[in-house]
Amino acid sequence: MYQQVLDPVADSLGWSSLVAALPLAVLFVLLGGVRMRAWLASLIALAVALAIAVWTYGMPADQALLAGSEGAAFGFYPILWIVINALWVYNITVTTGHFDVLRRSFAQVSDDSRLQAVLIAFSFGALLEALAGFGTPVAVTSVMLIALGFEPLKAAVLALTANTAPVAFGAMATPILTLGKVTGESSDTLGAMVGRQTPILALFVPLVLVAIVDGRRGLRETWPVALLCGAAFGAAQYVTANFVSVPLADVVASLVSAAAVVLAVRLRPSAAPAEPAPVAGGAADEPTPEFAARVEGRGGSARGRAGDGGDSRAEVARAYAPYAIIIAVFVVCQIGPVKDLLDKATRTFSWPGLHLTGPSGKPLTLPTFNFNYLTTPGTQMLVAGLITMAVLGVGLGTALRAYWTTLVQLRWAIITVMAVLALAFVMNASGQTVTLGTWMAGAGGAFALLSPILGWLGTAVTGSDTSSNSLFGALQVTAANKADLSTVLMAATNSSGGVLGKMVSPQNLAIAAAAVGLDGREGDIFRRVVLWSLLFLAGMCLLSGLQSTAMLDWMVP
Repeated sequence: MYQQVLDPVADSLGWSSLVAALPLAVLFVLLGGVRMRAWLASLIALAVALAIAVWTYGMPADQALLAGSEGAAFGFYPILWIVINALWVYNITVTTGHFDVLRRSFAQVSDDSRLQAVLIAFSFGALLEALAGFGTPVAVTSVMLIALGFEPLKAAVLALTANTAPVAFGAMATPILTLGKVTGESSDTLGAMVGRQTPILALFVPLVLVAIVDGRRGLRETWPVALLCGAAFGAAQYVTANFVSVPLADVVASLVSAAAVVLAVRLRPSAAPAEPAPVAGGAADEPTPEFAARVEGRGGSARGRAGDGGDSRAEVARAYAPYAIIIAVFVVCQIGPVKDLLDKATRTFSWPGLHLTGPSGKPLTLPTFNFNYLTTPGTQMLVAGLITMAVLGVGLGTALRAYWTTLVQLRWAIITVMAVLALAFVMNASGQTVTLGTWMAGAGGAFALLSPILGWLGTAVTGSDTSSNSLFGALQVTAANKADLSTVLMAATNSSGGVLGKMVSPQNLAIAAAAVGLDGREGDIFRRVVLWSLLFLAGMCLLSGLQSTAMLDWMVP
């Protein structure tokens, strides 16, 4: 049995926090400064976390290793299980040629690459986030953008930046439902509060996307449509989360925002620029030879084929069928009786040999592992893939080859994700994460300004807003009670701040790099998204601070 210690360094919370932050500092320096491959940087950071857990926090080595093994297992299931099956469905559509039809259908909405980025990365990505989450939208939308002619690096940057505002309500609001469980607050109330924060973020995300694609010219020429998209998404997310259904917030918002863009383009087509502005700085934006060969294998240059047309309505319907099937499967699985029936197959057990207690001596739930193999989005995505095989007439051999292609494509991302989750679990189990959170919670009333940073930190480490809420949700409530702040506001802010850490998480950087064929270039992607992440985070800190004062406290339910 290991009991966590909050201040192992000189009995000082401040000095202990500096040491506890070392694994994260090492990880981000190796990624952004040294430009090391993500899988190697993650393994080195994991080694640092293990060393600190054992030699600074006094955690028995076997307990530290067991915590890491549980994290690695959690990284594969359910997180990678979702991503692998989502990419498998995508690869089936590529193999059968239906993805090209889907691409041409999107291209026919507008030939303006700036609006294509908004429609695909933001609106369609939000729908994928609503249904599956956990890296799926980043993987799928980045490749869709490449098929429309975007350079791989820019496609990855766009997909990661867009995957922000929808994240808190992702996977049918799993982060918020989890937050409700760990804090004791109503998930409906928490969802309503998040629905009064992330819609404001949604206003700006499409504007940032067009700026990434085409700089100032993009903003100048397309800001009305981009702003309309963000406003439509934000309004729909607010209304749905507050008055309809928290789990459906992103589903409704994504469809409304997409409809707004299509309507705006129909009423007033934009003049597409001759050539979009490149992503500034960094090494040459070239995919790996394997990825280039894969693009050629689809039937030639994506850019050269982006304007092709002539697809029949039946072909277009079949191209959209996989996504309609995914929506149908996920919606059916969310129906109360069906969900309860599937949940009966869930198995919960304690991770063998791992025994942990908190600083107060209370047993921790970290060693508890849930094997929900029917209710997890990964299994539901697999079922959707099997149905897609039948609808598109895909043979078993073709499907198995597509699955093998997916595993090869994600091989380095698999190592990275498992290493990062092992790192997170070691930090959580030893008390390093709690040390950091407790130190920040000592800021008193100013904690309202710092609250989003905790959520950002949790998601940056774990790659999941759900995990961040599990990690810091209860701590946010405790800090709120000590500082006489709204517990609903602080808990919800953890989730809203967490969505901004997703774009810099090594887990999602690895998924994006693997999807666009830039394995080993995670550091290049990181440097292009980190400033946007920090800028959005500063805005969320300001909003949280104002909502804790008389100026905006009327926004708190």
